[in-house]
Amino acid sequence: MRPRQRTVSSLLFLLLSLTSLNARVVRVELTSRADLLNGTRFGDVGAYERMAGRVYFAVSVSSPHNRRIVDLDKAVNLKNGEVEFSADFIAIRPKDPHKGNGAMLLENPNRGHSRILSLIDGGDWDAAKDGGDGWLLRHGFTFVSLGWQWDAAGGDALKLYAPVAKDHGKTITGLLRGDLMPSKPMPEIPLGHLIIGNIGGTEYPVSAPEDPRNVLTVRDSRESPRVVIPRSQWRFAHTVEGKLTASDRHIHLNGDFQPGNIYEYVYVVSDPVVAGLGFAAVRDFASYAKHASHSITPVERVYAEGISQNGRFLRDFLYEGFNADEDGKIALDGVLAHVAGAGRGDFNYRFAQPSRDAQPTSSVFFPTDIFPFTDLPEKDRVTGETGGLLDRAVADKAAPKIFFSNTSYEYWGRACALIHVSADGKQDAPISDSVRIYHFTGEQHFPGPWPPAKGEGDLRGQQPESPLAIRYFWRAMVANMDAWVRSGTPPPASSYPRIADGTLVRLHDYAFPAIPGVTKPHEANAAYALDFGPNWREGILSIQPPKVGEAFPVLVPQVDSDGNERDGVRLPEISVPLATYASWNLRDPTIGAPDQRVSFEDSYIPFPRTAAEKQKNGDPRRSIEERYGSREEYVARYSKAVDDLIQQRWILPEDREAVLTRGEQEWAQATQ
Repeated sequence: MRPRQRTVSSLLFLLLSLTSLNARVVRVELTSRADLLNGTRFGDVGAYERMAGRVYFAVSVSSPHNRRIVDLDKAVNLKNGEVEFSADFIAIRPKDPHKGNGAMLLENPNRGHSRILSLIDGGDWDAAKDGGDGWLLRHGFTFVSLGWQWDAAGGDALKLYAPVAKDHGKTITGLLRGDLMPSKPMPEIPLGHLIIGNIGGTEYPVSAPEDPRNVLTVRDSRESPRVVIPRSQWRFAHTVEGKLTASDRHIHLNGDFQPGNIYEYVYVVSDPVVAGLGFAAVRDFASYAKHASHSITPVERVYAEGISQNGRFLRDFLYEGFNADEDGKIALDGVLAHVAGAGRGDFNYRFAQPSRDAQPTSSVFFPTDIFPFTDLPEKDRVTGETGGLLDRAVADKAAPKIFFSNTSYEYWGRACALIHVSADGKQDAPISDSVRIYHFTGEQHFPGPWPPAKGEGDLRGQQPESPLAIRYFWRAMVANMDAWVRSGTPPPASSYPRIADGTLVRLHDYAFPAIPGVTKPHEANAAYALDFGPNWREGILSIQPPKVGEAFPVLVPQVDSDGNERDGVRLPEISVPLATYASWNLRDPTIGAPDQRVSFEDSYIPFPRTAAEKQKNGDPRRSIEERYGSREEYVARYSKAVDDLIQQRWILPEDREAVLTRGEQEWAQATQ
């Protein structure tokens, strides 16, 4: 047989052999299967293989474990009490599964695009071209990235393929909302979510362009009053080859959308996708991997990983009660939810837009940062509502081990303090024994460039971004989670700011130093009591925009005299500093609204190099010259800080040299 024929026949044989699997995976179709990096061996684990394709699922409408999926009983393909759907996936596993470590890192990819493998190992995002240093692979982990987002944009995105819902055959309609603050004049905008200049989620098209409920408004900040833009000044249209034509997916504004303004649009849509099936996909694939006799990725333990949107997805996954499969078995043994702040998301609603988040000047007042916030039950003093993030998981006896990790940015941009304080903001809240909360001090939502530089486009701030790396913390977290689940070895204790010791304070008590040329923010993102209509808790959002009630308290980490946060897990760059790593960055005047924070970023503000420079600039911070008598003294203190982190299991011993090298580079950068 020709090689191509052999490959097709092999894939067909595999497909036929997998047509009757348990854990609600119906079948697996492979579009590719090959040795990873031409059979490169990774330590004692040996060679890996890479598979890609689609997983097909079926869920029972009557199962109590599926009743939280909004509109499941209205799916157009409901047949014999079941609904079928599918999801793209990429899997990387040891060719000999017996040589693996028995654990899977299961990623629900950010807007359809995998990131964690390149973040931890370096190299290519799915290791097809470059495996980096292969840390995950050398340690025997299986890696799977599974599509969960129905509206993930781009031809290479991993997607969820879910049915639409009808009401007894009739079309379901509703109102949908979007918003943005452009960084430059734009004649038209897409209806889908624009994030960092890209489409994070494809749009629901407008279904009734002339309906009077279609509204466009403008305001200059989150809490400013909306001003309605007359209908005569805008229309659903798009420029194609220089000609303005009607469009059901764009809005054209006469005179352009201007930087520094928040534009919000509400419009009529139809045919909602049953988006909550994304939760079932993650749940059922995890159970299939652990329990199906013919699993293509056989493992004993599954650790779900999610960063930002994906971390919020995992928080919502737990809150909605999806960690028990249809048989009541625990799906995810561990959860690593990173930079999610206090958020959940628009994941399981009618007309859900999973890409929407909560930024300083966009995605405002979406069902993202909503009560409850803490893992244990808490009470909302305004509404009297009680509840906790893990209530359903505990009731199902399916609570996993959990790391909730955040950076400095989330305390200003994602209401992060609410995950570990009471809802009234007056005291620290208890946390479960199965939960750890980690605050990585000085880090931003995602690492900035090295050497430090300002962001571009929508991310252009007044200061360079924080360049602190998160990779080595991630490696340690994965190793610590594996040890915790596998053998019961407790991970490092929670480390985060607290009201009790003064490391977590109200905004008016924030004591940032008066650094010349640096303006500190006057506000931070808050979570609010929102009302989207009488049935919104059941997933039906009928009021757009929502009614906005009282804000929950905003608390932020306190800083020292240098402006660096006092608490948390501190890289050597914070404990042996050469700069201030402020937890925010204001927008550059060129992109508008310079008194407001830019999304996702911290600030890198270097110390004066000498005492003379300090005095000349009127800088209150001690100079590098005054702090360290020599390069050798700095390196010795930095090395001691690294060794302390290794002893505390925040950094792995094998990464010591890489972290030390980075410290020497930072000295050279700061003193040049």
